[in-house]
Amino acid sequence: MRASGAVYTAGQENTMTRNIMRYPGLGGTPSAFEHLGQQTQVQRRVQHPVIRWMAATLDGMVEQTGAVFEAKFMLPWSFSEVLAAEKYMPQLQHNMWVINAKAAVLSIITGGGRWVEIATPADPLYQHLLLTAEKKFWRCVENGEPPRLFGLEPPRPRIEAVRIVDMSTSNAWAEFAGVFRRTREAYLEHENAKTELKALMPEDAKEAIGHGVRAKRSKSGAVSFDVLSMEGSHAPL
Repeated sequence: MRASGAVYTAGQENTMTRNIMRYPGLGGTPSAFEHLGQQTQVQRRVQHPVIRWMAATLDGMVEQTGAVFEAKFMLPWSFSEVLAAEKYMPQLQHNMWVINAKAAVLSIITGGGRWVEIATPADPLYQHLLLTAEKKFWRCVENGEPPRLFGLEPPRPRIEAVRIVDMSTSNAWAEFAGVFRRTREAYLEHENAKTELKALMPEDAKEAIGHGVRAKRSKSGAVSFDVLSMEGSHAPL
């Protein structure tokens, strides 16, 4: 597990989990983060230095990196790091924009006592679109018009791959796994045949045709193959 530049071993992760269980009232708060070895500033409300209506209530700041800290608690039954990041990405990007931070840390503790940290960088393009949506929403607040969905696609942070997943209950996985196993030998034989055909093609040949196969050489030298009808496909003697 990675936490703001620190890498923890499995034994240290178990210690963290025990600490979380010892302090159940902390949840995903800055205090919990401090128990896990990181220091954060206290919760505070901040305003954008130029856009006066734009503000944020920060759960904290990671002192070592200057990243925005956001703490959440989520139920464990259908928990997904990808969905969690997507759900809270607008808030993270908004908070980073307000204080001009370059990164944010989303700290989540699930109902099962699991601690998850998701680090994400600032995305200037998404922040610009988010600001446009917020301006339109603020105009709705001022004139009383009902707001409309803006339809922004949030950026996806890179989730560290740490799990081993059993897919034996997935019907789709079973279907495509069967296709993969059934066609693997044919695929390897096919790729080997392409390699041999390329080697047999004269270097000055633009095309080579024979036995139902046509090879074409591009200007860059790449060779591609087409399957032809067997009629008239044999090279003349």
